[in-house]
Amino acid sequence: MATTNDIKNGAVLNLDGQLWSVIEFQHVKPGKGGAFVRTKLRNARSQKVVDKTFNAGTKVEFATVDRRDYQFLYNDGTDFVFMDNDTYEQLPIPADIVGDASKYLLENGTATISMHEGEALQVELPASVVLEITYTEPGLQGDRSSAGTKPATVETGAEIQVPLFVEQGTRIKVDTRDGSYLGRVND
Repeated sequence: MATTNDIKNGAVLNLDGQLWSVIEFQHVKPGKGGAFVRTKLRNARSQKVVDKTFNAGTKVEFATVDRRDYQFLYNDGTDFVFMDNDTYEQLPIPADIVGDASKYLLENGTATISMHEGEALQVELPASVVLEITYTEPGLQGDRSSAGTKPATVETGAEIQVPLFVEQGTRIKVDTRDGSYLGRVND
């Protein structure tokens, strides 16, 4: 058992038998009354986000979570199969746990998987990945009605907005958190 003073981003709490990951926290000391900790928590299984407030010094139970790097091998239709780089053990993870990360997963790419008692909780990708554009319309030079962007499909099947000058076959860097274009990559 620990106290609310030990809460930090990324920590996993065991509240009422459910695992909650801390997205944000803030220690608040109002001028009147006792201090408290305001948190934003994400349920590890349902991905539901809630706000919860704890009184300062309240006892909370932290869950033991193992974060390790895995290599993505393939998608077999229902599960995404990852391999542990140390033991070469393969780990199938259901699509609902992988979530939006599936839009930017390339074969042989790395991902960090959070595990609790042998159960996968979350798949985290690096902050950015390099992907090739497989389809995009040619941009018209004078067309600025859409703020200078156009839709493009990358090799994983995800659709993102890119500047008008980007062409099909170009390798680009994509932010995996929000799917935004970060720039071209020169090989």
